[in-house]
Amino acid sequence: MRRLATPLLALGALLLTALPAHAADDPAHRQSYGTKAPYAPQQSPRGYQEAPAGFVPVFTENVSRHGSRAATDSEDVDLVLALWDKAQADGELTRRGEGFGPAVRALQAAMEKVGYGNLSARGRQELRDTAVRMERRLPSLFGRIAANGEKIDVVSSGQGRAVDSGDVFAGALADADPELKPLIGPTRTDKDLLYFHKAAGGAAYRDYLANDQRLRDTLKAVTDQPRTERAARSVLHRIFQDGFVDRIPDQVGAARAVYDLYAIAPAMGEESPGGRGWGMERFVSRSDAAWFGYLSDAEDFYEKGPGFADSDITYKMAGVLLDDFFERAEAERAGSSDLGAELRFTHAEEIIPLAALMGLPGSTEPATPGEPYSWADNPWRGASVSPLGANIQWDVFRKGDRYLVRMLYNEKETAFRTGCHPVAKHSVFYDLDELERCFGRR
Repeated sequence: MRRLATPLLALGALLLTALPAHAADDPAHRQSYGTKAPYAPQQSPRGYQEAPAGFVPVFTENVSRHGSRAATDSEDVDLVLALWDKAQADGELTRRGEGFGPAVRALQAAMEKVGYGNLSARGRQELRDTAVRMERRLPSLFGRIAANGEKIDVVSSGQGRAVDSGDVFAGALADADPELKPLIGPTRTDKDLLYFHKAAGGAAYRDYLANDQRLRDTLKAVTDQPRTERAARSVLHRIFQDGFVDRIPDQVGAARAVYDLYAIAPAMGEESPGGRGWGMERFVSRSDAAWFGYLSDAEDFYEKGPGFADSDITYKMAGVLLDDFFERAEAERAGSSDLGAELRFTHAEEIIPLAALMGLPGSTEPATPGEPYSWADNPWRGASVSPLGANIQWDVFRKGDRYLVRMLYNEKETAFRTGCHPVAKHSVFYDLDELERCFGRR
């Protein structure tokens, strides 16, 4: 890992060397949304490698984060509207700020109609599209499943948006190939597998979040930089006049609430008037969005991701999910499974640690204690590691008694971690025996 060569207080200057363009779905600008970034597949369907000669797909399995959603609660809306109403009554709004309250109230109404925390129209479409692309990538597999009457198992965390994600995904598969419909089981719940951060296996992790002093000190050091205060005042000055901003007791908290609404707005884009968007970018500049996106990423990095180099507390618990991937593939090899597909639906709290445990791209570098995570120093980005709708997929191929596995990460062919050897140089196919060796299962 390359060492951070600049003092912590200079991180803001480093961030500003490569600011994202200002468009909601622009690949660079997506980083400012953190894990609220809407989903986009990362590879063209025309670019996938052919399986080695003679190998045919016999099983597929995935884990997916729920799709784009409304904010989980009304806390940010309530905070900013209370400020806006007060400023309006006192005549202390800027000209730009006069449009802020109506925009937030319209977004609020849309989120209340969808239901806080529930899938938005965009989220449902993301899942439908992902399911259809899966079926089109593996037409012979799904034809085999239909012909042989193999089952498709759908399992979720049990949380509403994950249950709905499983239902929408399965429904799209059935629409793509009606012969699959009777083979798809109802979405079942497995909290230990897909909500492990809140299950028995996450007890030590929850203690880390609640009580680890190093975690608290590090996040405080990341946030308590002069750049944060400047960014907060910059955001608020777009909406409120100077004197009003000076009287806000917690300027950073208020600005982060504005940023949070800015970040969730693209996920609610289909609910906006005419589907044209909410215009929240009027109230958060490019540089301020980048800074608050970085702060959001830092929190997720230390609380869910690679974290500190001398600890695996944030991702060790994801072993239960990685084990399930292996066990399903091994059951297919052993001939003991009646499944053609295993489809799992969960949350960022599961996808992010699984990515770190597996060493997926962007999740390979923890932070050295005393050298805090920064965008300038570490490739981890929430928008890439776990956007809304993020997914990891293993496809199993067979030839005789030999089984190969291909991994897709957000639908991009992805190498397994360093130390795992593909069947040929530059191939994305790995012998299942080799993966068992590489991951220490033998």
